[in-house]
Amino acid sequence: MNTSQAWIKAYVPDLNVSPQEYTDAMTLTGTKVEGYQCLDKNLEKIVVGEILSIAPHPDADKLIICQVNIGSETIQIVTGAPNVKEGDKVPVVLDGGKVAGGHDGGPLPEEGIKIKKGKLRGIESNGMMCSIEELGSSREMYPDAPESGIYILPKDSVPGEDAIRLLGLRDAVYEYEITSNRVDCYSVLGIAREAAATFRLPFYPPEITQTGNQEDIHDYLNVRVEDHDLCPRYCARMVKNIHLAPSPEWMKRRLAACGIRPINNIVDITNYIMEEYGQPMHAFDYDCLAGHEIIVKRAKDGDQFQTLDGQIRNLDHDVLMINDGEKEIGIAGIMGGENSKITDEVKTMVFESACFDGTNIRLSAKRVGLRTDASGKYEKGLDPNTAEEAVNRACQLIEELGAGEVVGGIIDIYPVKREERRIPFSSGKVNRLLGTDIGEAQMKEYFKALDLGFDEDKQEVIVPTWRQDLERPADIAEEVARFYGYDKIPTTLPTGEATTGKLSFKLRVEEVARRVAQSFGFSQGMTYSFESPKVFDKLLLGEDSPLRQAITIMNPLGEDFSIMRTSPLNGMLSSLATNYNRRNKDVRLYELANIYRPKTLPLTELPDERMQFTLGMYGEGDFFTMKGVVEEFFDQVGMKEKIHYNPDGDYPFLHPGRKAEIIYHKKTVGYMGELHPDCGDAYKIGEKVYVAVLDMPSILPFVSFGRKYAGIAKHPAVTRDISMVVPKSVLVGQIEDVIAQRGGKLLESYQLFDIYEGSQIVAGFKSVAYSIVFRAKDRTLTDEDVNAVMKKILNGLQGLGIELRA
Repeated sequence: MNTSQAWIKAYVPDLNVSPQEYTDAMTLTGTKVEGYQCLDKNLEKIVVGEILSIAPHPDADKLIICQVNIGSETIQIVTGAPNVKEGDKVPVVLDGGKVAGGHDGGPLPEEGIKIKKGKLRGIESNGMMCSIEELGSSREMYPDAPESGIYILPKDSVPGEDAIRLLGLRDAVYEYEITSNRVDCYSVLGIAREAAATFRLPFYPPEITQTGNQEDIHDYLNVRVEDHDLCPRYCARMVKNIHLAPSPEWMKRRLAACGIRPINNIVDITNYIMEEYGQPMHAFDYDCLAGHEIIVKRAKDGDQFQTLDGQIRNLDHDVLMINDGEKEIGIAGIMGGENSKITDEVKTMVFESACFDGTNIRLSAKRVGLRTDASGKYEKGLDPNTAEEAVNRACQLIEELGAGEVVGGIIDIYPVKREERRIPFSSGKVNRLLGTDIGEAQMKEYFKALDLGFDEDKQEVIVPTWRQDLERPADIAEEVARFYGYDKIPTTLPTGEATTGKLSFKLRVEEVARRVAQSFGFSQGMTYSFESPKVFDKLLLGEDSPLRQAITIMNPLGEDFSIMRTSPLNGMLSSLATNYNRRNKDVRLYELANIYRPKTLPLTELPDERMQFTLGMYGEGDFFTMKGVVEEFFDQVGMKEKIHYNPDGDYPFLHPGRKAEIIYHKKTVGYMGELHPDCGDAYKIGEKVYVAVLDMPSILPFVSFGRKYAGIAKHPAVTRDISMVVPKSVLVGQIEDVIAQRGGKLLESYQLFDIYEGSQIVAGFKSVAYSIVFRAKDRTLTDEDVNAVMKKILNGLQGLGIELRA
């Protein structure tokens, strides 16, 4: 949103501040000014000059010598401009003055160009006559400027007066960042109202006078709205005996400052109203309306329509259209049609000023592939109560500019009027919310400056319909805060009971995972949640694997990012492969990230998002190194009971003889192992890779950060070492289960300290040795106590086919 300071001053005439002061103050009160451009930057000592006489240059065919009256004196200027003649009034920069740039229209120099008197081919020249480009502007703002040559000022210009002020360049253009909830500020009137409130100045909106002849528009035109949910209000007025002409200079300047190219009085008036009121308008050629009627209704599926830009647009039943008695003539709120546009031959026209559903306009603009200034305003949700005022203002300008004869009356279809909102007000509550001590009278002054009403009897703020952002008491408090001054609000401590700030239970567990991984030399990685379907084949997953049931992304970046990951391994292995290919040795990575498991396909509800703690490494370390990391994590989060490992889990991407399903309390909580060689080849990793994946939602129920103090043992421990011959099919975990179950209360700990397979052991067997520690809390153990427990343990081991070594 852009506005010129001159346009704002039309409604706030007492606004006399510098552009920087305006920028700072408006930003502090919530209307953020992104920046500004002074149109008279680097324009100094430029006055109106009248060319009294022209003579040829004696030594240059393309130069002429002009005698120019600048009011106080007559000076001589040599120029090569081809378009000047005696009697012309032109802008003249005097000796020592500045212009903004050159005549070529290129980038303007930061410091401008200083003009000094001198000689051109031996003839003295005491200044320079200026083109519009040299004044820092362009033919977009001044369409009457010649393509090449000096800008000619109006004939009634007075020699010696300020040419920059005459051209309307003593002005600044501001660029605003308007939030979508402040739709009222997408208009010059809205900005001006904010400026008046900010600087505590009177605000004077346009005074709209009654317009129209003695005729009645209903005798000429019939309007019918079939879809009131998409068009809550539709206003129409008529103008006949159209007289197309250029707009006055003040209107051209204001439109050009907003980035709108002036065209003619009719088009310029519709654009002017859109900027002034934030209310888009459209004009139809009355003679092109079949049946002299307008019907507002939805399009039909498969319809096509040619818009003003000459493009064919595909429509469907969700697009609202403006129709006449036979055909579609415009896409509501977006653009009119080629079949009813205003041409130079127009005699009678219809002004449309309507309010359309903002959401529908936004979606329709996307459907038809066309977004305009009008749709950009409509989609934010306009106030229907502005429509009538805007069309009446347009008709007022028609009469003031002599652009036509306004037909009396108005067609206004407005079945459900939007009423003002009332919000309860309490100055005490506002002060408690803000931490201030602002008087109630001062708050009411802010409301008055913002055109907010106040009901003294009910103590309610009356919010006009154009302030759609004010809905609750907190919004009223914000209005008070921004005009009182955020910088004036004192620092106060929050009220209420103090609470201890800390991480949630889930985040504490994740923090322990990071700490354990980093303590073992793992670095954190982050990978995409989007993957390629080709990942399933690289991970050797079977066609019936549930991991292949992935969520497909509707608008993917490409095939390689077309599904949501169901396993964290691809990201981890891809990162390890990248490090391996860059010749990094002994790489250890970990990641805490979600996987996405759909409950049904196609999706009918949100998927199951599960946090996975993933570890991956190659180089130094092996299966047991990874096992140690996993067990250290379990220990750190208080999972003290025995962990079981099942070597028969279905994980095709792991080595069949070096994998394990991790089981805690009879529940699978993860898996670990060496990567399958074929999978390693698919990722082009030339070393053994070890991975572990822990499912955090499965682990959380078993986590405890409670710690109990245990005193130092008062009685000595008794240690027994046993060496066994064990069938190779028996796992160490099975042996430890027997020791733990039969050791009873006297068992303190056990430790595997030797495994041996060789010629001294019978084929199919292995030698396993354990150190077992016993201790009683209340007495010193005797041999009889320990022997009894050992006998139970040995009996249990014999059931597994285990024998003691001699």
